[in-house]
Amino acid sequence: MELRNLPFVPADILLPRGDFEKWACVACDQFTSEPEYWLEAERFVGDAPSALKCILPEVWLGKDDDKRIAAVNAEMEKYLRDGIFAEYPGSMIYVERTLPDGGVRRGVVGAVDLEEYDFSAGSRSPVRATEATVLSRIPPRVAIRRDAPIELPHIMLLADDPADSVIGQFEAEKEKLPLLYDFDLMQGGGHISGRLLDGEAAGRVVRALSALAEKLPDGGILIAVGDGNHSLATAKECCRLNPVPRNRYAIAELVNLHDPSLVFEPIYRVVFNCDPAALVAKAEKELSPGKNAIEWRSASGEGRLSTGGLPADTLQRVIDDYVAATPGAYCDYVHGEESARSLGKGAGAVAFLFDGMDKNELFPYVQNVGPLPRKTFSMGEAKSKRYYVEARRINA
Repeated sequence: MELRNLPFVPADILLPRGDFEKWACVACDQFTSEPEYWLEAERFVGDAPSALKCILPEVWLGKDDDKRIAAVNAEMEKYLRDGIFAEYPGSMIYVERTLPDGGVRRGVVGAVDLEEYDFSAGSRSPVRATEATVLSRIPPRVAIRRDAPIELPHIMLLADDPADSVIGQFEAEKEKLPLLYDFDLMQGGGHISGRLLDGEAAGRVVRALSALAEKLPDGGILIAVGDGNHSLATAKECCRLNPVPRNRYAIAELVNLHDPSLVFEPIYRVVFNCDPAALVAKAEKELSPGKNAIEWRSASGEGRLSTGGLPADTLQRVIDDYVAATPGAYCDYVHGEESARSLGKGAGAVAFLFDGMDKNELFPYVQNVGPLPRKTFSMGEAKSKRYYVEARRINA
């Protein structure tokens, strides 16, 4: 596979000089129906500098967005002015994340070249979306990123690397790499450490990734977007709107699809402000029975449905149709079985739970069929998601 440019390269990475435990927080698209999680995070952080103050958690979207975005940008400007960051030019970071279940996920933080990424259906780009991009979800995210002086990544990219040649090369020698951070993540997120890859070490990542690309046929996928599809699409749109050099890139973490700790979890559906019985009856009528089981749970009962297709596709169409016809009803996408079951027991709510896809099906599906339906899978439950640690200057 011939590449114009290698799509994942070193970046000028910013890290806070202070308290990492109060700095790092979970991705903004988690716990979207659990405001108490975010309120507890605010209490924990207090007056300390924090990535929490540089993002807009989606739980608050639609509530004084303009005011919140202005406050986020002002906080970022203050952090840059006050010099709270140390900068590591032309670098990558080798990351080991100990997950809440004890598994260790390894990755490398660098910059993805947005010129080598295309989220449209039928894309043949080396960096490709794994789920259908909902264009209506882009403008609110553009509003947040458009004038921001820095970015913080929760995007996770995947390489199909059975030999673990890109990331695994650093595990045995990690103690020789300069340690940048090593701390516990807030609210039960586990532990994380990061080690500097600069100069020759970063070059080894580039060479290993280039070798992977050489084995691919033309039009093959080198990197798939695992988490943060809409965030990367937003970065692409912001680059189009303001094509300055720094906006050509977005920082992200690259993980090997075959990392043993990487488990694909389903993303459950919880519908609120609905008539659970009516929605379940609609699903029973419209779903064609098949091998894929769907469990439903509400305050008044529970039961099982089935479908022959992907629940994220067939069930979602039923939900979308119901929500469109039912004033006030809405669907949330919930990571974690316990959270989904709990939310489904609320008045006027119903939760739908089902199995996820096998991660080894991902690259062939996207290559041969195209992006999956939105919210088909999640790389781990909510507390296993990427926390914001690194940052990078943009819009200049």
